[in-house]
Amino acid sequence: MEDSTGSVWTVVVAGGSGRRFGAMKQYESLGDRRVVDHAVETARLVGDGVVLVLPESDVADETTWGAASDVSVVAGGPTRTASVRNGLAAVPADAAVVLVHDGARPFASAGLYRLVIDAVRGGADGAVPGLPVTDTVKVIEVVESASIGVGGSVVPHIVDTPDRATLLAVQTPQGFVAEILRRAYLSEVDASDDSALVESIGGTVIAVPGEIDNRKITHPEDLVWARDVLARRNGSVTS
Repeated sequence: MEDSTGSVWTVVVAGGSGRRFGAMKQYESLGDRRVVDHAVETARLVGDGVVLVLPESDVADETTWGAASDVSVVAGGPTRTASVRNGLAAVPADAAVVLVHDGARPFASAGLYRLVIDAVRGGADGAVPGLPVTDTVKVIEVVESASIGVGGSVVPHIVDTPDRATLLAVQTPQGFVAEILRRAYLSEVDASDDSALVESIGGTVIAVPGEIDNRKITHPEDLVWARDVLARRNGSVTS
């Protein structure tokens, strides 16, 4: 990366509908704040500004961050990729580094942000945090099988078992050279991971150590876990 002194911006993506969670998880209470507020607050500590991406119907009513001078609130799109693209459009043109963070990951530390930023400033096109995979992972192919279970039923067949040493469970924030991330998002490809788009245009993405507590709230039991973590950090116990 040529410019090692330019500004750092974070796009916090919280535009999901909460289909798997059963509610808008980004707005669930976590301590005295919402889940997404924890993510925004940490991003503000380490960068020059934040773009918060919310469902379109919620943008006008966002009072927590709507008036903050260093936070822009924009509407998301129908997919995560579209939401990040909308957020990226609100990042100043002169930004040097852009991070993308899931608003449902409330516990990513400032230290993790800085680790990612330093990796990008050190010359990588992108950097992602991740943890070693501890469970055995199987590659499946879903086919119709008349010989297994109910005749004609669709059954997942295991076709490969990757070596765990070659796998990483990836987290956010993911950081990138701003110009490269913008170029990657010119593509119409839909991806669940920002680094995949950068990889698709030939960018070099490296991994940095992730954090165990940097867990994404996806299901209701994840919120129970998060509240327990926060209670322990605050020196209290959960009821």
